[in-house]
Amino acid sequence: MEKVTGIGGLFFRAHDPKTLGRWYQQHLGISLTPSSSEDSVWQQEAGPTAFSPFPETSDYFGDAHKSWMVNFRVRNLDKMAAQLQGAGIAVKIDPQSHPYGRFARLHDPEGNPIELWQPKVPDTKG
Repeated sequence: MEKVTGIGGLFFRAHDPKTLGRWYQQHLGISLTPSSSEDSVWQQEAGPTAFSPFPETSDYFGDAHKSWMVNFRVRNLDKMAAQLQGAGIAVKIDPQSHPYGRFARLHDPEGNPIELWQPKVPDTKG
């Protein structure tokens, strides 16, 4: 069976797409979709990707009117959270370390939920 090789894009509606796009670029380092062949597209690092539909009644995303949440992998959750907080963005770090790693929550300027994930590095010691 042929399978997809990864997520090729994330598309969603916004009240002010240009401003919101700049926010993601400025605070999370995500390059916007190129407008010409000279511009480069955002390149993700290889790594795990969770793909999980949730029940309609789930409160995991916070606001019940939000039907999606994006989860971004980060190398250093504490440094990313400090950088965002330094820019005046509220970030809530989950105090627990989970089997999959560490997590934090924030919202973009339009209230869309964002989860940051620092995956747990496998112990390679024998």
